[in-house]
Amino acid sequence: MTNPLLAFDSETRRQFMLKTAKAALGVSVLSHSEKLQAAANACPPGKGGKAKAVIYLYMQGGMSHIDTFDPKKGETKGYSEPISTKADFQLGGYMKKTAQQADKISIIRSMLIKTAVHQGANYLMHTGYEQRTTIVHPSLGAWAQHFLGKKSTLPFSVNVNAAEPHPGAGFFPPAFAPVPIHDATAGLANIKPTVSEGTFDKRIDLLNAFDKGFLNKFQSGEVKAYTEFYNETLKLMKSEELKAFDISRESEATKTLYGTSTFGKGCLLARRLVQNGVRFVEVQTGGWDMHNYIDDAMQKTGTNMDEVYSALLQDLKATGLLDSTLVVLASEFGRTPRINENNGRDHFPIFSTVFAGGGVKGGYVHGATDEDGKAIADKQVGVGDFIATIGAAMGLPITEVVMSPSNRPFTVGDKGSPVAEIFA
Repeated sequence: MTNPLLAFDSETRRQFMLKTAKAALGVSVLSHSEKLQAAANACPPGKGGKAKAVIYLYMQGGMSHIDTFDPKKGETKGYSEPISTKADFQLGGYMKKTAQQADKISIIRSMLIKTAVHQGANYLMHTGYEQRTTIVHPSLGAWAQHFLGKKSTLPFSVNVNAAEPHPGAGFFPPAFAPVPIHDATAGLANIKPTVSEGTFDKRIDLLNAFDKGFLNKFQSGEVKAYTEFYNETLKLMKSEELKAFDISRESEATKTLYGTSTFGKGCLLARRLVQNGVRFVEVQTGGWDMHNYIDDAMQKTGTNMDEVYSALLQDLKATGLLDSTLVVLASEFGRTPRINENNGRDHFPIFSTVFAGGGVKGGYVHGATDEDGKAIADKQVGVGDFIATIGAAMGLPITEVVMSPSNRPFTVGDKGSPVAEIFA
């Protein structure tokens, strides 16, 4: 029997099914579709950024918004006075170098996360989804590789100063996982064979012969994905493009600009990687869980972030990469406005994130907290919206539904709406 629905075009069929579901089951079943439509309307085609690459700077531990990008003047201001910048807003007193780059950045001061707990918040800030025991969701780099494809011998995404656990490829194939770099100075580890090239090639031939029967018998997508991942790794081992991982090739002036800290070297490596075609690089740095003596911690960790972040923006601008590279600075949550009895700040669900380059406005602030930083006063932004904003900046189809191997629907940012106002 012919199904009359097949005579409709895809849009008509979709509308018919949605209306039928609404009449039979109630409006709540339409929330998924309605949220996707809202996300599409929030950032229509052509309104997003123009980022060919993303550098995601992740401040692990919970960066204090009040001491960095959302300073206050009352009793919650902490140990530093707000300072003026090259834009029409102020920054925390530790952000002296970033203040000179403020005309390049957009700050979202109205971020909100449900629970300020490290593990769950870390996962959410990398995937846009709450952590579940039944599934691992893809991180941003994996989403981008799924939609944009890999066109280079170099990895699509790299995680510098990698910390565990990281969601990685999630339910996508293992080849979509970021390549971990634990030491930016050492570059890509274990990339050179420990035997001669002839011996190495002979061993690979023997391995392929041994695997041939298994590969012919089990021609599943999972087996194919692992084989492709293995072959891509072998190509990379013999590629001249490996020099992208070698920061020693940089000039002394450039190395001095970034400094000698682990974070500085990581950001220098990130610039080299995007310059050579890597599409998504995350650089992690810790030390932000400042429950005690926050002034001392900010003098060290905060000042280093300020100097390195400023250096990265300067370098990207000088090399002509800033227009095509989105630099995102974020943390898993903020810290309490009121200083605690240990002269520190505790976990707090309100925080700030920062965007620069890649088609983003400069000198712009989106949203606000109240005068003490205790509540959101304007334009609340959720983590899904944050993830969707990065996706929109890269030109990803953020409303397109992707089915997991368990046949469940997912989108970039879990139906979040991009913050279109930050785009130029």
